[in-house]
Amino acid sequence: MTKIGVIGSGSVAQTLATGLAKHGHDVRIGSRDPKKLAEFAQKSGLKAGTFDEVAAHGDVLILAVKGKVALEATAMVDKHLAGKIVIDATNPIAEGPPVDGSIVPFFTGPNESLMEVLQKAHPSARFVKAWNSVGAHLMIDPHFEGGRATMFIAGNDDAAKKEVSTILDGVGWDAEDLGKASAARPIEALCQLWCAPGFLRNDWAHAYRVVRPSKK
Repeated sequence: MTKIGVIGSGSVAQTLATGLAKHGHDVRIGSRDPKKLAEFAQKSGLKAGTFDEVAAHGDVLILAVKGKVALEATAMVDKHLAGKIVIDATNPIAEGPPVDGSIVPFFTGPNESLMEVLQKAHPSARFVKAWNSVGAHLMIDPHFEGGRATMFIAGNDDAAKKEVSTILDGVGWDAEDLGKASAARPIEALCQLWCAPGFLRNDWAHAYRVVRPSKK
């Protein structure tokens, strides 16, 4: 059992909090305004509080807020981040409609990622990118034709990535480590790739899987 603090109050945060608690983790979920989570806490039985309270509780934190407020959210809990694993589930989604009807606009450039910005702002934290390239309804115990799908991860700390891989395995994902924090750049771009079929064809029920040639 891992003590997990989920920072955020939206659908991603609530899905991860509920799912991880179901799998035996000690989970708390937080919002800047805990009143937003009152109904969810009553229905789920999970403890809700402020960002500060859940960040203090968790040995592992999950950042599940809108990308545009990610830095603001982590700044609010900076005193709790030193040495902790922070699973970054955010995406740098900009305001405005999809480009050409299918591509989600980002406020980052092609040679940067939001997670790199977060890691630079909090160098003592152990950021790991995960859970950003699939919809909330598929994040916990998904079932796909052909077997388990791949969750791509990245981060500077190998031990942190190993622990995150174990958490992912427990909720139905095969983790694929792409390297250091800079690898969050293509992983964040997977959000754009995942959303494109949704905007084009209302297809939101898919994920990605790494396949390799048979050894035979």
